[in-house]
Amino acid sequence: MNHIEKHFTATALIRDIVIGMSDGLTVPFALAAGLSGSVSGTQIVVVAGLAEIAAGSIAMGLGGYLAARTEQEHYENELERERREIIELPDYEREEVAEVFREWGLQEDLVESAVNQISSDPNRWISFMMKHELGLEEPDPKRARNSSITIGLSYIVGGFIPLFPYMIIHHDVTALMVSVVATLIALFVFGYVKGKFTGSKPLKSAAQTTLVGGLAAATAFLVARLIA
Repeated sequence: MNHIEKHFTATALIRDIVIGMSDGLTVPFALAAGLSGSVSGTQIVVVAGLAEIAAGSIAMGLGGYLAARTEQEHYENELERERREIIELPDYEREEVAEVFREWGLQEDLVESAVNQISSDPNRWISFMMKHELGLEEPDPKRARNSSITIGLSYIVGGFIPLFPYMIIHHDVTALMVSVVATLIALFVFGYVKGKFTGSKPLKSAAQTTLVGGLAAATAFLVARLIA
């Protein structure tokens, strides 16, 4: 009988889409709902919503870029440090390799042989230390650019869902109701798909995503009503 294991590994692309879409759906939704509670007509809501989507997508994309660049720089700094240490402190570094093998349960009489094998090649030695001592994987050099673009575009796509009804419906109450329904459906679908991709329970993920987005919009709407 063949045993097939199914494991999910969330790719960087999926993580970036989740980040961009989740904020893109909730923030413009909350803004549009809030403005609907304090202004008449839909023109101001559309203008403010478009401005928010533009600013939000740039800010989110820049945040993704800086996060990825920080990750890359951290990896490069640690890599350079390991290169120095295997030259300046070889005995110390060999002992660190030995400790990793001991944690894996390798018998002591085999540890020395394994350490000699690893440390015989400087590149392999450094790679081993980076991965198994520090837990670092080499980032994709294009990660910063790809992350910023993916998060920014996902934010724009998500943001247009709650805003689109205000563009085609000029009665503010009707536009708000359609926006609420459209966005809650989108939040539910997005949460369900996110759950499928991330390996969590899809219905639970859908309910949580819908609840968070709905509460954000309801809070903004009520605050605007109280102030107006």
